Amino acid sequence: MLLKDCYDMFGGSYENVKQRIPKEEMIERFVIKFLSDSSYEVLCRSFEEGDYAEAFRAAHSLKGVSQNLGFLRLVASASALTEYLRNSSEKQPDKAQCQKLLKQVSEDYFNVVEAVRMMKDA
Repeated sequence: MLLKDCYDMFGGSYENVKQRIPKEEMIERFVIKFLSDSSYEVLCRSFEEGDYAEAFRAAHSLKGVSQNLGFLRLVASASALTEYLRNSSEKQPDKAQCQKLLKQVSEDYFNVVEAVRMMKDA
């Protein structure tokens, strides 16, 4: 599978990333490195522990990495979760809304991971 095909699978913007990182080898290296990023695991663990401030930081990190790599769907869902949690230190977020937003982040995250693994193993 080609890198561009990988981006097509998870709804990313290969062309956008190509403008910032002109060498495909570099893009591929960063995309594969995404598999070892711990932001998603920290996000899930933080929710389980009820640490919404840490969940905010993890969602914000996941959004940033995804934005740099052009993972558009994951950027959108991580952004929605980040904004929802932004003031979590001032007021307790609604657990049902958090779960709904986290579910979408998870779906988008695993779509990226699956496509990247398929590309890597091809």
